[in-house]
Amino acid sequence: MGELFFEERNIVVPGDKLAMGMDYLPASGAFRDGECIRSKVLGILGINGRVLKVIPLKSQYRPRPNDMVIGKITDMTNSVWFAKIDSFRDGVLTVREVPEYIGDGDDLSQYYNFGDYVLAKVLNVNSTNAGLTMKGPGLRKLSGGRIIEVNSAKVPRVIGKAGSMISAIKEKTGCRVIVGQNGLVWIQGEPEHEFVAVEAIKLINEKGHLQGLTELVSEFIDKKMKNVSKKETEEKPKVEEKQVTQEKKSDKDDEEEQPKRRAVGRKASKKVAKRSKK
Repeated sequence: MGELFFEERNIVVPGDKLAMGMDYLPASGAFRDGECIRSKVLGILGINGRVLKVIPLKSQYRPRPNDMVIGKITDMTNSVWFAKIDSFRDGVLTVREVPEYIGDGDDLSQYYNFGDYVLAKVLNVNSTNAGLTMKGPGLRKLSGGRIIEVNSAKVPRVIGKAGSMISAIKEKTGCRVIVGQNGLVWIQGEPEHEFVAVEAIKLINEKGHLQGLTELVSEFIDKKMKNVSKKETEEKPKVEEKQVTQEKKSDKDDEEEQPKRRAVGRKASKKVAKRSKK
């Protein structure tokens, strides 16, 4: 029988002995050293049955085919845009890999300009750059909203199991949120709601190694959104007060008109009485 020296979600450092015996298998972030399995990096231990892996607390993004990334346009030629997607290599987006038809000699900045953010998919990777495409469902230029950066190693925690964490953030804040595998996150919604979503994602980036993170983030958002809702409700009585004032004024006008109507009615009845006497 193998022996396990750490529990799941424990923080381990390089060289830590994670398990002893051949019953356990090393995965990413771990390696076998004779009869034991040791950690390669500083990170969080993950246990999936007999497989042990260590998720780094901090790492640089390494693009892989089919990754969804958010890139910032930094340069362009007559037929290519260059987008920053990580610290080591640029994303290369050719005119053939965008949804728009672009004619010969067209100014590429009319479509995607310097500083624009695009949601793209990685096609291929080499030592110097990564080929990108924007042909696919949902791939587009990201307009409005705001961009924040998180450690790419924390992206799985931001998304959560089966998308549970990101779904909770969207539902509770009412914001649209897109998470790139390269650690860039796009958020769009009401300004106050955007702020809450940003703070929640920053909390995940900071506390991503803790257990019970979902409950922690959920409580944090609920608390922040109460303050946002309170501000909104404080504005409503002003509108209601104005409406009440208008209603009172309308009632007063009706009351002023009623005596005139009665007076007119009396005069008319007198005239009818005179005619009947004649």
